[in-house]
Amino acid sequence: MKTKNRKLSDIPLEVRAEEALKKAVADTIADHKRTGDPIVIWRDGKVVKIPADQIEVREPQTNYSVSSRGKK
Repeated sequence: MKTKNRKLSDIPLEVRAEEALKKAVADTIADHKRTGDPIVIWRDGKVVKIPADQIEVREPQTNYSVSSRGKK
């Protein structure tokens, strides 16, 4: 997680949780591609199976900032 020299405690818990979830999903998708297992997604109201050779692995992108609200 990129914190730009901030303490981890300065980043709200919900932002850290979302970052962890995005990383877990990205790791799982990469693992499926590596092992040759397809992934199943929901697209346009239907269940779609994506073959491993068509899986695109991307790093999760997070853009967050620490607001001064609630700080004492």
